[in-house]
Amino acid sequence: MSPPTLPACFEQDRALAAFIAQIGPCRLAEQTRPDPQTQDPYASLIKAVTGQQLHNTAARTIFGRLCTLGPQRDKNGPPPTPEILLTLDDATLRQCGLSGAKIASLRAIAQGRLDGIVPSLTEAHKMDDETLITQLTTLRGVGRWTAEMMLMFHLRRPDILPAGDLGVQEGWRRLQRQPKRLTPKALKAATLAFSPHRSTLAWYCWQAKERLPPSPSATIS
Repeated sequence: MSPPTLPACFEQDRALAAFIAQIGPCRLAEQTRPDPQTQDPYASLIKAVTGQQLHNTAARTIFGRLCTLGPQRDKNGPPPTPEILLTLDDATLRQCGLSGAKIASLRAIAQGRLDGIVPSLTEAHKMDDETLITQLTTLRGVGRWTAEMMLMFHLRRPDILPAGDLGVQEGWRRLQRQPKRLTPKALKAATLAFSPHRSTLAWYCWQAKERLPPSPSATIS
């Protein structure tokens, strides 16, 4: 197999280029194929909050139950519209497996969609990354990491570096054979040269965290 074609910034980092030659091309595109069920920012955020701190299987089950309350009454269909979700009582939502905190967050997202804080897909495509992240993180239960994952995996933005993600921090540390993980601010500075390809860089960091040996021991500098 021929080595993947890389942007010059990846080729110039010897450790990263060697790792890429070992594991092959980035497969992020395969993981970010448009999903009609969750591509809309509203639906994507509903799914993200529903699955927070849960195993993937449990997250899919609970989200599927929520979707049966949506307009198609189908676990594989879209989640309830904002208008529908805001009419559902706590007991109904708890039967899906949602906690009180998540119910409050889902209602905040629904109200945020009605208020224009959560944009439509068309509107989102017109917004730059940081403006969209800043706007979404005003909502209860939506942190920066959640917004970044939505931009990366659902809106397919190419230049997202979730610098607060421990997997990205640890993967970068292992790639560069550093004794300490960088702080988010330092990691952003260290990877600025990879813009506008930092979503790809994040994917390789996640792979490095899983594939490269963990020594030396890691702490955050």
